[in-house]
Amino acid sequence: MKTYFVQKNSIVRQIWGKADTVMFIFAGAAAEFALNKAVDWLYFTGKLPADPLGRLFSTVNYAKLIVFAEEEAAIQAIQQMNYIHTKVEEKRGFNIPDWAYRDVLFMLIDYSIRAYESLERKLTSKEKNEAFEVFNRVGKLMQIPELPNSFGDWEEQRKLQLQENFAYSKYTQDLFLQYKKHLGYFRYQLVLEAQTLMAPPPIKKLLNFRKHSLLKPIIPIYKLSQLVKADVFLKALILPNAYKSEIKALDRQPN
Repeated sequence: MKTYFVQKNSIVRQIWGKADTVMFIFAGAAAEFALNKAVDWLYFTGKLPADPLGRLFSTVNYAKLIVFAEEEAAIQAIQQMNYIHTKVEEKRGFNIPDWAYRDVLFMLIDYSIRAYESLERKLTSKEKNEAFEVFNRVGKLMQIPELPNSFGDWEEQRKLQLQENFAYSKYTQDLFLQYKKHLGYFRYQLVLEAQTLMAPPPIKKLLNFRKHSLLKPIIPIYKLSQLVKADVFLKALILPNAYKSEIKALDRQPN
C-alpha cells in the first residue's frame, strides 16, 4: 500500500488541489516575498528579478509536490530544496538566516488558511492544525530550528515575525515593478486586489494597501461562474499566456 506525505482525506489536499486557491496563495506570497528582509538572497541568484512569477511558481510547485507526493518522493523533494539552498549559501559565502527559512514556512501555513477561507469557508480548529502540522513537518525535515510545537505557538511566532522580519526596501519597489512588467497593467491590478484580500494587517500597512479588497464582493459571483464553467474564460483573461499551462496543472482533485 502506498504511503503519502499527506493523507488523502486531509484538508491540506483540498486547499492545494484547486488552482483558484493556489493562485491566491501565490498572490499573497508575492507580496510577502517582496517585503522580507532576506529578499536579497533571492536577488543574489538573479532569478527572482528576471522571472518573478516563475520563481514564485517554483516555490508553490515544490509545496504542491510535497502535499500530493508519496512519502519517499516528498522527502526527496525536501532534501533537494536543502541541497539547492546549500549551494547558494556556498556561492555567497554565508548562510541564509534561520528566521528566513521560518518566514517562508510560516507564509505557506498562513496563506493556505487565508486562501481557503477567502474562497470557500472558515476552517475548523482541527483543520487549521492539520495545515500547521503538514508544513511544520516539512520544516523539521529541512532541519529548521526553533519551530513552534503547536498551532497556538505558531500564531504567536507569526505575530512576532510579521512585526520584525519585514520592511519596505529598494527590493520591494523593484519587485513590484517587475510584477507589473510581467503581468501587464490589468492583471497587475487584479493581483494587487488579491494581495489586499490576503495580506495580514502588518503587510497591508507596509504596502499601503486598503483595508478591504474590491474582490471580496466579486468572489461569490466567480464561484457561481464555476458552476457553468465560465471560470475557464475568466482565468484566460486573468492569467498571462506563458503561465496558463502552469495554472491548469495546479488544478487537480485531492484524490
